[in-house]
Amino acid sequence: MKNQRLMSLDALRGFDMFFIMGLSGLIATLCALCPNAVTDAIAHNMEHVAWDGLTHHDTIFPLFLFLAGVSYPFSYAKQQELGYTKGKVYAKIFRRAAMLIFLGLIYNGLFRFDFENLRCASVLARIGIAWMGAALLYVNFGVKTRAWISVAILVGYALLTKYVGAPDVVDADPLSREGNIVGYIDRLFMPGRLIYDNNHFDPEGLLSALPAVVTAMLGVFTGELIRLPKERMSGERKTLWMIVGAAALIVVALLAKGFVPINKMLWSSTFVCAVGGYSVAMMALFYYLVDVRGWQKWTFIFRVVGMNSITIYMAQRIMNLWTTSNFFFKGAASHMPELWGDVFVNLGYVVVCWLLLYFLYRKKTFLKV
Repeated sequence: MKNQRLMSLDALRGFDMFFIMGLSGLIATLCALCPNAVTDAIAHNMEHVAWDGLTHHDTIFPLFLFLAGVSYPFSYAKQQELGYTKGKVYAKIFRRAAMLIFLGLIYNGLFRFDFENLRCASVLARIGIAWMGAALLYVNFGVKTRAWISVAILVGYALLTKYVGAPDVVDADPLSREGNIVGYIDRLFMPGRLIYDNNHFDPEGLLSALPAVVTAMLGVFTGELIRLPKERMSGERKTLWMIVGAAALIVVALLAKGFVPINKMLWSSTFVCAVGGYSVAMMALFYYLVDVRGWQKWTFIFRVVGMNSITIYMAQRIMNLWTTSNFFFKGAASHMPELWGDVFVNLGYVVVCWLLLYFLYRKKTFLKV
């Protein structure tokens, strides 16, 4: 397959990031207009679960990591075309991972210079480390070896979290928030502050980065499938294989959740399978509609976001976009019924974020990490 930008990838990444830049809040306020069992369930899915379980909001982060994996076979193919040595490939992998870790530190307040209370773990660091692990495996091993390594990681991590608890917590369930081995490893080795439970636990810590590598690797496998030449496999057949893979992952998650619960905080093995199935299914849907059928115009609103996803993630932390939104929208909202005003203000925030990215898109300004 000719090495070209996969439009469905940008579109799906943008769709995913819409929920980060205010769409979740907008949907929740819309649901409040007409409370019933259905809208309550939808609104519930716009929030993270406290511990065990899964909502749509829990899929946003792993889908983004999965998509980072999808893109790597395309990036690596381009590097090969440019004649990169193995050393240069490694350098780019390590540099990208280091940059994401650094951006994560900035997001967490590096420039406050309060290093004792600085949280070193972050969403961006998790993406950088997990993507790096998957990229290194991709460069050095074939498909079958990587598949067995992924299975070994998931099985080993499931057994570890199921049977090995935190030695510093007495008589606690190894799969509980206070008694898990994941938090114990972070308490021993993670510098800085842990975000939850009075410095006791962090969902983006060290040990749980291991199964996150498999999340990225599932993306790599998907990217490899999509890159196959059309002469070898049609787009329709690739889509079908993605659907089969997604279904298999979800079935595994459902069968195994009685052994190890689906848990985003621990990035449990069943969580990897469940959100992996969702991610592959969403990639299949977008790939089929955008790249196979060629229905591309409707994706523009998403691609504007997807091509600058790190930018909007950082901008919402550094810039007070709510102040901008309120400046333009809160006055009108104050003359509306309260619930409709909430909808209007949340819509305004999404619009402000999108217009910022559209401005950058028009200026061809993209943050590439």
